[in-house]
Amino acid sequence: MFALIGHNAAWSTESRTVLVVGDSISAAYGMDLHQGWVALLNDRLMDNGLEYRAINASISGDTSAGGLNRLAPLLQEYQPELVIIELGGNDGLRGYPIDQLRANLQQMTELSIAQGAQVLLLQMEIPPNLGPRYTRLFRESFAWVADQTGARWAPFILEGIAVDNVLMQSDGIHPTAAAQPLIVDNVWPSLAALLERSDEQ
Repeated sequence: MFALIGHNAAWSTESRTVLVVGDSISAAYGMDLHQGWVALLNDRLMDNGLEYRAINASISGDTSAGGLNRLAPLLQEYQPELVIIELGGNDGLRGYPIDQLRANLQQMTELSIAQGAQVLLLQMEIPPNLGPRYTRLFRESFAWVADQTGARWAPFILEGIAVDNVLMQSDGIHPTAAAQPLIVDNVWPSLAALLERSDEQ
């Protein structure tokens, strides 16, 4: 089961929802959930006076197929204004077919859009051990899904982090607590643009 960030008294009854569906990168693996980037995103939203709250529906080890399987009830329960999809890393690490990854991400995006939400796809990267062709196709999958669906695509969530040993846990895969504010910085420009568009509608 995933853990949802609890109620914050600063949220009003008018607060709209940003639903984050991800894997261990968003589930704050190796640290307290409130140290993770999704919790810090809530702080950023409030600091900027935005009437949004982020709900963290991320599960460590999850794949794009797992995210797709549990998305519909999440959409029904939270009625999000915006859905952030941070999945695919585990697909790539396990060498799952690229076509399957793209189909799952596309279906997740289309389900979210059909519910009335905007979608932000977070770019993931994988080590090159499965060969240059697989690595290239994996990298291109997120922009491809965005092109197919009209969703917004954001650069690599761990840009400037994954190559810094100080900011990565000993497994070399998961960022440390110190890296979490930097993840918010990486996500924020793309997210803020979508929130601005939503407020104009």
